[in-house]
Amino acid sequence: MDKVSRMVSERPVVIFSKSSCCMCHTIKSLLSEFGANPTVYELDEMQRSGGRDIEQALSRLGCNPTVPAVFIGGKLVGGANEVMSLHLKRSLKPMLKQAGGLWV
Repeated sequence: MDKVSRMVSERPVVIFSKSSCCMCHTIKSLLSEFGANPTVYELDEMQRSGGRDIEQALSRLGCNPTVPAVFIGGKLVGGANEVMSLHLKRSLKPMLKQAGGLWV
Protein backbone atom coordinates (compact mmCIF):
# COMPACT_ATOMS: atom_id res chain seq x y z
CA MET A 1 0.00 0.00 0.00
CA ASP A 2 2.90 2.34 0.68
CA LYS A 3 4.08 1.84 -2.88
CA VAL A 4 0.63 2.75 -4.28
CA SER A 5 0.44 5.81 -2.01
CA ARG A 6 3.84 6.96 -3.20
CA MET A 7 2.99 6.37 -6.87
CA VAL A 8 -0.27 8.33 -6.74
CA SER A 9 1.21 11.22 -4.78
CA GLU A 10 3.85 11.90 -7.45
CA ARG A 11 1.44 12.92 -10.25
CA PRO A 12 -1.91 14.75 -10.43
CA VAL A 13 -3.69 11.99 -12.39
CA VAL A 14 -2.79 8.30 -12.12
CA ILE A 15 -4.50 5.32 -13.70
CA PHE A 16 -3.74 1.71 -12.85
CA SER A 17 -4.68 -0.29 -15.89
CA LYS A 18 -4.18 -3.50 -17.84
CA SER A 19 -3.27 -3.32 -21.50
CA SER A 20 -6.02 -5.77 -22.50
CA CYS A 21 -8.83 -4.03 -20.57
CA CYS A 22 -11.35 -2.23 -22.79
CA MET A 23 -12.78 -0.15 -19.92
CA CYS A 24 -9.25 0.97 -19.03
CA HIS A 25 -8.78 2.13 -22.62
CA THR A 26 -12.08 4.02 -22.47
CA ILE A 27 -11.15 5.86 -19.27
CA LYS A 28 -7.66 6.71 -20.57
CA SER A 29 -9.22 8.09 -23.77
CA LEU A 30 -11.80 10.13 -21.86
CA LEU A 31 -9.20 11.77 -19.65
CA SER A 32 -6.94 12.45 -22.62
CA GLU A 33 -9.82 14.11 -24.47
CA PHE A 34 -10.18 16.52 -21.54
CA GLY A 35 -6.53 17.48 -21.97
CA ALA A 36 -5.22 15.46 -19.04
CA ASN A 37 -1.97 13.58 -19.38
CA PRO A 38 -2.43 10.79 -16.85
CA THR A 39 0.41 8.64 -15.62
CA VAL A 40 -0.63 5.12 -16.58
CA TYR A 41 0.69 1.99 -14.92
CA GLU A 42 -0.09 -1.13 -16.95
CA LEU A 43 -0.11 -3.76 -14.21
CA ASP A 44 0.14 -6.70 -16.63
CA GLU A 45 3.38 -5.24 -17.98
CA MET A 46 4.94 -4.70 -14.54
CA GLN A 47 6.01 -8.23 -13.57
CA ARG A 48 9.41 -7.17 -12.30
CA SER A 49 8.22 -4.06 -10.48
CA GLY A 50 5.37 -5.66 -8.54
CA GLY A 51 2.28 -5.45 -10.74
CA ARG A 52 0.55 -8.24 -8.79
CA ASP A 53 1.40 -6.64 -5.44
CA ILE A 54 -0.02 -3.33 -6.65
CA GLU A 55 -3.18 -5.08 -7.84
CA GLN A 56 -3.60 -6.70 -4.41
CA ALA A 57 -3.10 -3.32 -2.71
CA LEU A 58 -5.76 -1.78 -4.97
CA SER A 59 -8.13 -4.58 -3.99
CA ARG A 60 -7.50 -3.82 -0.30
CA LEU A 61 -8.29 -0.16 -1.01
CA GLY A 62 -11.71 -1.27 -2.24
CA CYS A 63 -11.16 -1.29 -6.00
CA ASN A 64 -13.38 -4.02 -7.39
CA PRO A 65 -12.56 -4.71 -10.16
CA THR A 66 -9.00 -3.59 -9.54
CA VAL A 67 -8.64 -1.88 -12.93
CA PRO A 68 -9.13 0.75 -14.03
CA ALA A 69 -8.29 2.47 -10.75
CA VAL A 70 -8.20 6.25 -11.11
CA PHE A 71 -6.55 8.60 -8.65
CA ILE A 72 -6.90 12.37 -8.98
CA GLY A 73 -4.95 14.64 -6.71
CA GLY A 74 -3.64 11.63 -4.80
CA LYS A 75 -7.15 10.46 -3.90
CA LEU A 76 -8.91 7.35 -5.14
CA VAL A 77 -11.78 8.34 -7.43
CA GLY A 78 -12.67 4.75 -8.28
CA GLY A 79 -13.12 2.71 -11.39
CA ALA A 80 -14.87 3.21 -14.71
CA ASN A 81 -18.36 3.57 -13.19
CA GLU A 82 -17.28 6.30 -10.77
CA VAL A 83 -15.33 8.22 -13.40
CA MET A 84 -18.20 8.07 -15.89
CA SER A 85 -20.64 9.15 -13.18
CA LEU A 86 -18.46 12.18 -12.38
CA HIS A 87 -18.27 12.96 -16.07
CA LEU A 88 -22.05 12.84 -16.48
CA LYS A 89 -22.47 15.11 -13.43
CA ARG A 90 -19.96 17.53 -14.99
CA SER A 91 -17.73 17.14 -11.94
CA LEU A 92 -14.78 15.38 -13.55
CA LYS A 93 -13.25 18.33 -15.41
CA PRO A 94 -13.32 20.68 -12.38
CA MET A 95 -11.75 17.91 -10.28
CA LEU A 96 -8.97 17.50 -12.84
CA LYS A 97 -8.38 21.27 -12.92
CA GLN A 98 -8.24 21.53 -9.15
CA ALA A 99 -5.63 18.75 -8.98
CA GLY A 100 -3.49 20.42 -11.64
CA GLY A 101 -4.14 17.61 -14.06
CA LEU A 102 -5.26 19.74 -17.02
CA TRP A 103 -3.20 21.96 -19.25
CA VAL A 104 -6.30 23.84 -20.42
